Amino acid sequence: MKILLALTYYRPHVSGLTIYVERLAQALARRGHQVTILTSQYDRRLPRQECVAGVRIVRVPVVMRVSKGVIMPTIGLWATRLARSHDVLSIHLPQFDASGIALRGRLLRKPAILTYHCDLQLPPGWFNRVVDQVVFGANYTAALLADRIVAYTQDYADHSRLLSRFRHKIAVIPPPVVMPAPEPAALATFRQAHGLDGRPVIGFAARFAAEKGIEYLIHALPALLAQFPNLKVLFAGPYRDVLGEEAYWQRLAPLIERLGEHWSFVGTLAPEQLPAFFGNLDCLLVTSVNSTESFGLVQVEAMLCGTPVVATDLPGVRQPVRMTGMGEIVPPANSAALAEAVARVLRERARYVRPRAEIEQRFDLEATVTAYEALFQAEMRAKEQRR
Repeated sequence: MKILLALTYYRPHVSGLTIYVERLAQALARRGHQVTILTSQYDRRLPRQECVAGVRIVRVPVVMRVSKGVIMPTIGLWATRLARSHDVLSIHLPQFDASGIALRGRLLRKPAILTYHCDLQLPPGWFNRVVDQVVFGANYTAALLADRIVAYTQDYADHSRLLSRFRHKIAVIPPPVVMPAPEPAALATFRQAHGLDGRPVIGFAARFAAEKGIEYLIHALPALLAQFPNLKVLFAGPYRDVLGEEAYWQRLAPLIERLGEHWSFVGTLAPEQLPAFFGNLDCLLVTSVNSTESFGLVQVEAMLCGTPVVATDLPGVRQPVRMTGMGEIVPPANSAALAEAVARVLRERARYVRPRAEIEQRFDLEATVTAYEALFQAEMRAKEQRR
């Protein structure tokens, strides 16, 4: 098959969405499909076109930004050209341009499959509320035009403002998760490099963004430090100059600085470094506060490295812990409950850990890719039968 995947941001931008699409695209390419990414040239230093791991990447120039979104005047030209030469359109939301791409699928009689990664919820402010509504309208139109819509979990689909209106189109496909088992030598090297010997360690793996609820971890730390005086927080992921999050960083940076050596930023880690990061944690936190988080791939990645998770009780986000029993679920935006749950996990860590094989049975990259292939092929056949 010739498969076009469209999304606003792609690698090297770091987010759960970009990692998801990168894994899916490269796995499809390994299976012999011709895969093209249509995305934004959000950084002018990035090449307009390149091929990475067998995947062709086409980046459309950006003329301006609107909050976290981008304006690309020539996206329509590229979408038309690429839609004509591909068999199926895989459109990843939230994305302002999704409706236009889905319309091209309808006009060209090509299957348009949406993957709905999360709701959009921008920071407070009248302008961002307008942007929210515009993007919701575009996503809603795309959903009307699409043949099928992929959701991570039924739990999230049932509670999503948009997905709950299109239940008849929903196909639930678990997200693609890849995480090698940590090697003892790499674990020891990472532990020594970050001074973790003899200390309880809790981790955070995300962009430094308001929807991640990082302040609730900060506010929970005094209670945790009273019980675990040498506790260490490791934050993995981009934290300075994150698009749209500059004010959030400026507000929290002084609070983090006061924590001194109890908080360390390790930056954006390369894939080969992640097993050692997750494997050195006693607990991973996912403290997201709204529906912009629909699952949290890092939860399963940590579990595959033997690390329990404390996650907030949000649709979709609570599912990995529910499915595996490997952690605790807490109310969102509740520092006291977060501190209590983390303390329980740190004290009784062994009772939360499950065998790696048990986690692998539930989350498997190849099963995810096979499900996408089957969905694409079924919709292609349906289009042919209607001609």
